[in-house]
Amino acid sequence: MTGQKSCVDLIHYGPEAPSCRPVSLGESNTYCRQLARSHYENFTVASYLMPADLRQHFYNIYAYCRWADDLADELADPNESLQMLDWWEEQLESRYAGRAAHPVFVALGPTIESFDIPIEPFRQLLRAFRRDQRQTRYETLDDLLSYCECSANPAGRIVLHLARSHNAENAILSDLICTGLQLANFCQDVGRDYVRGRIYLPLESCREFGYSEADFDARVYNASFRYLLESEVDRAEAYLRAGVPLVDRVPSPLRVDIELFVRGGLAVLDAIRRAEYNVWRKRPTIGKWKKTQLLIGAWWRALVR
Repeated sequence: MTGQKSCVDLIHYGPEAPSCRPVSLGESNTYCRQLARSHYENFTVASYLMPADLRQHFYNIYAYCRWADDLADELADPNESLQMLDWWEEQLESRYAGRAAHPVFVALGPTIESFDIPIEPFRQLLRAFRRDQRQTRYETLDDLLSYCECSANPAGRIVLHLARSHNAENAILSDLICTGLQLANFCQDVGRDYVRGRIYLPLESCREFGYSEADFDARVYNASFRYLLESEVDRAEAYLRAGVPLVDRVPSPLRVDIELFVRGGLAVLDAIRRAEYNVWRKRPTIGKWKKTQLLIGAWWRALVR
Protein backbone atom coordinates (compact mmCIF):
# COMPACT_ATOMS: atom_id res chain seq x y z
CA MET A 1 0.00 0.00 0.00
CA THR A 2 1.08 3.56 -0.60
CA GLY A 3 0.95 6.47 1.80
CA GLN A 4 0.83 6.53 5.56
CA LYS A 5 -0.21 3.31 7.26
CA SER A 6 -3.37 3.16 9.34
CA CYS A 7 -3.30 2.76 13.10
CA VAL A 8 -4.91 -0.65 12.67
CA ASP A 9 -3.02 -3.73 11.52
CA LEU A 10 -3.18 -3.47 7.73
CA ILE A 11 0.00 -5.50 7.36
CA HIS A 12 -1.51 -8.63 8.87
CA TYR A 13 -5.20 -8.13 8.09
CA GLY A 14 -5.42 -5.68 5.17
CA PRO A 15 -6.35 -6.53 1.57
CA GLU A 16 -2.71 -7.05 0.61
CA ALA A 17 -1.87 -9.22 3.62
CA PRO A 18 -0.26 -12.56 2.74
CA SER A 19 -2.42 -15.66 2.94
CA CYS A 20 -2.31 -17.25 6.37
CA ARG A 21 -4.21 -19.79 8.38
CA PRO A 22 -7.82 -18.91 9.25
CA VAL A 23 -8.29 -17.21 12.60
CA SER A 24 -10.50 -18.90 15.16
CA LEU A 25 -13.44 -17.25 16.90
CA GLY A 26 -11.47 -17.16 20.15
CA GLU A 27 -8.50 -15.46 18.47
CA SER A 28 -10.83 -12.99 16.77
CA ASN A 29 -12.59 -12.14 20.03
CA THR A 30 -9.22 -11.51 21.67
CA TYR A 31 -8.15 -9.29 18.78
CA CYS A 32 -11.31 -7.15 19.03
CA ARG A 33 -11.07 -6.94 22.81
CA GLN A 34 -7.45 -5.79 22.72
CA LEU A 35 -8.19 -3.29 19.95
CA ALA A 36 -11.09 -1.77 21.89
CA ARG A 37 -9.17 -1.53 25.15
CA SER A 38 -6.19 0.16 23.50
CA HIS A 39 -8.18 3.00 21.93
CA TYR A 40 -10.85 5.58 22.71
CA GLU A 41 -10.29 7.35 26.02
CA ASN A 42 -13.75 6.68 27.47
CA PHE A 43 -14.42 3.24 26.03
CA THR A 44 -12.24 1.26 28.44
CA VAL A 45 -14.07 2.64 31.47
CA ALA A 46 -17.49 2.17 29.88
CA SER A 47 -16.72 -1.38 28.79
CA TYR A 48 -16.22 -2.55 32.38
CA LEU A 49 -19.70 -1.26 33.25
CA MET A 50 -21.39 -3.28 30.54
CA PRO A 51 -23.11 -6.53 31.42
CA ALA A 52 -20.56 -9.34 31.16
CA ASP A 53 -22.61 -11.22 28.57
CA LEU A 54 -22.64 -8.17 26.28
CA ARG A 55 -19.08 -6.98 26.74
CA GLN A 56 -17.50 -9.00 23.93
CA HIS A 57 -20.28 -7.96 21.56
CA PHE A 58 -19.51 -4.30 22.29
CA TYR A 59 -15.83 -4.97 21.65
CA ASN A 60 -16.72 -6.50 18.28
CA ILE A 61 -18.87 -3.53 17.26
CA TYR A 62 -16.19 -1.12 18.39
CA ALA A 63 -13.50 -2.97 16.42
CA TYR A 64 -15.62 -2.66 13.26
CA CYS A 65 -16.02 1.09 13.81
CA ARG A 66 -12.35 1.57 14.77
CA TRP A 67 -11.12 -0.06 11.59
CA ALA A 68 -13.50 1.98 9.43
CA ASP A 69 -12.57 5.22 11.20
CA ASP A 70 -8.85 4.58 10.79
CA LEU A 71 -9.22 3.67 7.13
CA ALA A 72 -11.00 7.00 6.66
CA ASP A 73 -8.71 9.24 8.73
CA GLU A 74 -5.26 7.65 8.95
CA LEU A 75 -4.37 7.27 5.28
CA ALA A 76 -2.67 10.15 3.50
CA ASP A 77 -4.69 9.96 0.26
CA PRO A 78 -8.51 10.38 0.27
CA ASN A 79 -8.73 8.22 -2.85
CA GLU A 80 -6.89 5.44 -1.06
CA SER A 81 -9.23 5.82 1.90
CA LEU A 82 -12.22 5.43 -0.42
CA GLN A 83 -10.71 2.27 -1.88
CA MET A 84 -10.07 0.85 1.59
CA LEU A 85 -13.62 1.68 2.71
CA ASP A 86 -14.94 -0.15 -0.36
CA TRP A 87 -12.81 -3.14 0.64
CA TRP A 88 -14.15 -2.94 4.20
CA GLU A 89 -17.73 -2.93 2.91
CA GLU A 90 -16.93 -5.99 0.81
CA GLN A 91 -15.82 -7.73 4.01
CA LEU A 92 -19.08 -6.68 5.64
CA GLU A 93 -21.16 -8.05 2.78
CA SER A 94 -19.21 -11.30 2.87
CA ARG A 95 -20.00 -11.63 6.57
CA TYR A 96 -23.72 -11.26 5.87
CA ALA A 97 -23.36 -13.84 3.10
CA GLY A 98 -21.95 -16.28 5.64
CA ARG A 99 -18.26 -15.88 4.87
CA ALA A 100 -15.60 -14.19 7.00
CA ALA A 101 -11.79 -14.30 7.11
CA HIS A 102 -10.87 -11.00 8.77
CA PRO A 103 -10.82 -11.33 12.60
CA VAL A 104 -13.22 -8.42 13.09
CA PHE A 105 -15.85 -10.12 10.96
CA VAL A 106 -15.19 -13.58 12.37
CA ALA A 107 -15.92 -12.09 15.81
CA LEU A 108 -18.80 -9.95 14.54
CA GLY A 109 -20.68 -12.91 13.05
CA PRO A 110 -22.12 -14.28 16.32
CA THR A 111 -22.98 -10.73 17.41
CA ILE A 112 -24.96 -10.07 14.23
CA GLU A 113 -26.71 -13.44 14.40
CA SER A 114 -27.48 -13.41 18.14
CA PHE A 115 -29.11 -9.98 18.06
CA ASP A 116 -30.47 -10.01 14.50
CA ILE A 117 -28.66 -6.79 13.57
CA PRO A 118 -29.41 -5.67 10.00
CA ILE A 119 -26.61 -4.62 7.67
CA GLU A 120 -27.92 -1.09 7.10
CA PRO A 121 -26.50 0.67 10.21
CA PHE A 122 -23.06 -0.77 9.44
CA ARG A 123 -23.34 0.52 5.88
CA GLN A 124 -24.50 3.94 7.05
CA LEU A 125 -21.34 4.37 9.09
CA LEU A 126 -19.28 3.73 5.96
CA ARG A 127 -21.32 6.32 4.06
CA ALA A 128 -20.31 8.92 6.66
CA PHE A 129 -16.64 7.96 6.39
CA ARG A 130 -16.83 8.23 2.61
CA ARG A 131 -18.50 11.61 2.92
CA ASP A 132 -15.56 12.80 4.99
CA GLN A 133 -13.31 12.13 2.01
CA ARG A 134 -15.45 14.29 -0.29
CA GLN A 135 -16.98 16.99 1.90
CA THR A 136 -15.16 19.20 4.38
CA ARG A 137 -17.69 22.01 4.91
CA TYR A 138 -21.40 22.01 5.86
CA GLU A 139 -23.43 24.98 4.70
CA THR A 140 -26.51 24.50 6.89
CA LEU A 141 -27.50 22.80 10.11
CA ASP A 142 -29.68 20.38 8.16
CA ASP A 143 -26.67 19.41 6.07
CA LEU A 144 -24.65 18.74 9.21
CA LEU A 145 -27.48 16.77 10.81
CA SER A 146 -27.72 14.60 7.70
CA TYR A 147 -24.07 13.72 8.29
CA CYS A 148 -24.84 12.81 11.92
CA GLU A 149 -27.59 10.50 10.69
CA CYS A 150 -24.89 8.28 9.23
CA SER A 151 -21.86 9.08 11.37
CA ALA A 152 -23.39 8.80 14.83
CA ASN A 153 -26.96 7.55 14.92
CA PRO A 154 -26.32 4.05 13.47
CA ALA A 155 -24.05 3.20 16.41
CA GLY A 156 -26.85 3.93 18.85
CA ARG A 157 -29.29 1.82 16.88
CA ILE A 158 -26.85 -1.09 16.94
CA VAL A 159 -26.67 -0.72 20.73
CA LEU A 160 -30.46 -0.86 20.87
CA HIS A 161 -30.31 -4.20 19.08
CA LEU A 162 -27.80 -5.44 21.67
CA ALA A 163 -30.23 -4.29 24.37
CA ARG A 164 -33.09 -6.03 22.52
CA SER A 165 -34.87 -2.67 22.76
CA HIS A 166 -34.97 -1.52 19.15
CA ASN A 167 -38.29 0.08 18.26
CA ALA A 168 -39.39 3.31 16.58
CA GLU A 169 -39.72 5.33 19.81
CA ASN A 170 -36.41 4.20 21.24
CA ALA A 171 -34.65 4.79 17.93
CA ILE A 172 -35.75 8.44 17.97
CA LEU A 173 -34.42 8.93 21.51
CA SER A 174 -31.19 7.13 20.66
CA ASP A 175 -30.72 9.35 17.61
CA LEU A 176 -31.10 12.45 19.79
CA ILE A 177 -28.38 11.22 22.18
CA CYS A 178 -26.01 10.17 19.40
CA THR A 179 -26.47 13.39 17.46
CA GLY A 180 -25.94 15.37 20.67
CA LEU A 181 -22.72 13.48 21.38
CA GLN A 182 -21.52 14.08 17.83
CA LEU A 183 -22.29 17.80 18.02
CA ALA A 184 -20.50 18.00 21.39
CA ASN A 185 -17.47 16.32 19.82
CA PHE A 186 -17.53 18.82 16.95
CA CYS A 187 -17.41 21.68 19.49
CA GLN A 188 -14.61 19.99 21.44
CA ASP A 189 -12.52 19.21 18.36
CA VAL A 190 -12.73 22.42 16.30
CA GLY A 191 -8.93 22.66 16.30
CA ARG A 192 -8.24 18.99 15.54
CA ASP A 193 -10.80 18.94 12.75
CA TYR A 194 -9.44 22.10 11.13
CA VAL A 195 -5.94 20.60 11.05
CA ARG A 196 -7.50 17.83 8.95
CA GLY A 197 -9.06 20.45 6.69
CA ARG A 198 -12.59 20.08 8.04
CA ILE A 199 -15.10 22.43 9.62
CA TYR A 200 -18.05 20.78 11.36
CA LEU A 201 -19.78 23.98 12.41
CA PRO A 202 -22.53 25.13 10.01
CA LEU A 203 -21.18 27.86 7.75
CA GLU A 204 -24.48 29.73 7.98
CA SER A 205 -23.94 29.95 11.75
CA CYS A 206 -20.36 31.12 11.24
CA ARG A 207 -21.58 33.93 9.01
CA GLU A 208 -24.36 34.81 11.47
CA PHE A 209 -21.79 35.39 14.21
CA GLY A 210 -19.21 37.01 11.92
CA TYR A 211 -16.56 34.30 12.03
CA SER A 212 -14.83 33.74 8.70
CA GLU A 213 -12.73 31.01 7.12
CA ALA A 214 -9.73 33.28 7.55
CA ASP A 215 -10.47 33.38 11.28
CA PHE A 216 -10.41 29.57 11.37
CA ASP A 217 -7.10 29.60 9.55
CA ALA A 218 -5.63 32.07 12.07
CA ARG A 219 -7.25 30.27 15.03
CA VAL A 220 -8.78 33.55 16.13
CA TYR A 221 -10.41 33.53 19.57
CA ASN A 222 -12.72 36.51 19.87
CA ALA A 223 -16.27 37.42 20.83
CA SER A 224 -17.62 36.16 17.51
CA PHE A 225 -16.10 32.74 18.12
CA ARG A 226 -17.32 32.60 21.72
CA TYR A 227 -20.90 33.40 20.71
CA LEU A 228 -20.71 30.95 17.80
CA LEU A 229 -19.49 28.09 19.96
CA GLU A 230 -21.87 28.97 22.79
CA SER A 231 -24.74 28.55 20.34
CA GLU A 232 -23.42 25.19 19.14
CA VAL A 233 -22.78 23.95 22.70
CA ASP A 234 -26.34 24.87 23.70
CA ARG A 235 -27.68 23.02 20.67
CA ALA A 236 -25.70 19.89 21.54
CA GLU A 237 -26.98 20.01 25.12
CA ALA A 238 -30.58 20.28 23.93
CA TYR A 239 -30.20 17.13 21.85
CA LEU A 240 -28.60 15.20 24.71
CA ARG A 241 -31.24 16.18 27.25
CA ALA A 242 -34.06 15.38 24.83
CA GLY A 243 -32.77 11.82 24.59
CA VAL A 244 -32.51 11.20 28.37
CA PRO A 245 -35.87 9.32 28.59
CA LEU A 246 -34.18 6.44 26.75
CA VAL A 247 -32.33 5.58 29.97
CA ASP A 248 -35.50 4.22 31.57
CA ARG A 249 -36.58 2.41 28.41
CA VAL A 250 -33.65 -0.01 28.16
CA PRO A 251 -33.05 -3.07 30.38
CA SER A 252 -31.72 -2.15 33.81
CA PRO A 253 -28.23 -3.65 33.25
CA LEU A 254 -27.62 -1.11 30.47
CA ARG A 255 -29.10 1.98 32.10
CA VAL A 256 -25.86 3.01 33.79
CA ASP A 257 -24.02 2.77 30.46
CA ILE A 258 -26.55 4.87 28.54
CA GLU A 259 -26.75 7.49 31.28
CA LEU A 260 -22.97 7.62 31.53
CA PHE A 261 -22.63 8.38 27.81
CA VAL A 262 -25.22 11.17 28.09
CA ARG A 263 -23.66 12.70 31.20
CA GLY A 264 -20.20 12.33 29.70
CA GLY A 265 -21.33 14.41 26.73
CA LEU A 266 -22.84 17.01 29.04
CA ALA A 267 -19.59 17.09 31.03
CA VAL A 268 -17.63 17.80 27.85
CA LEU A 269 -19.96 20.70 27.11
CA ASP A 270 -19.49 22.02 30.65
CA ALA A 271 -15.71 21.78 30.18
CA ILE A 272 -16.00 23.89 27.04
CA ARG A 273 -18.01 26.47 28.95
CA ARG A 274 -15.47 26.55 31.78
CA ALA A 275 -12.77 27.21 29.19
CA GLU A 276 -14.88 30.18 28.02
CA TYR A 277 -15.19 28.43 24.65
CA ASN A 278 -11.50 28.81 23.85
CA VAL A 279 -11.05 25.37 22.30
CA TRP A 280 -8.26 26.80 20.13
CA ARG A 281 -5.96 27.12 23.13
CA LYS A 282 -6.59 23.68 24.60
CA ARG A 283 -8.95 20.80 23.85
CA PRO A 284 -11.39 20.58 26.79
CA THR A 285 -11.52 17.10 28.33
CA ILE A 286 -12.99 15.32 31.35
CA GLY A 287 -10.52 14.49 34.12
CA LYS A 288 -10.35 11.15 35.94
CA TRP A 289 -12.02 12.56 39.05
CA LYS A 290 -14.95 13.89 37.01
CA LYS A 291 -15.31 10.52 35.28
CA THR A 292 -15.41 8.85 38.69
CA GLN A 293 -18.11 11.27 39.85
CA LEU A 294 -20.17 10.55 36.75
CA LEU A 295 -19.81 6.81 37.27
CA ILE A 296 -20.83 6.94 40.94
CA GLY A 297 -23.78 9.21 40.16
CA ALA A 298 -25.07 7.02 37.33
CA TRP A 299 -24.63 3.88 39.44
CA TRP A 300 -26.46 5.42 42.40
CA ARG A 301 -29.39 6.63 40.30
CA ALA A 302 -29.74 3.15 38.81
CA LEU A 303 -29.96 1.69 42.33
CA VAL A 304 -32.70 4.04 43.51
CA ARG A 305 -34.87 3.83 40.38
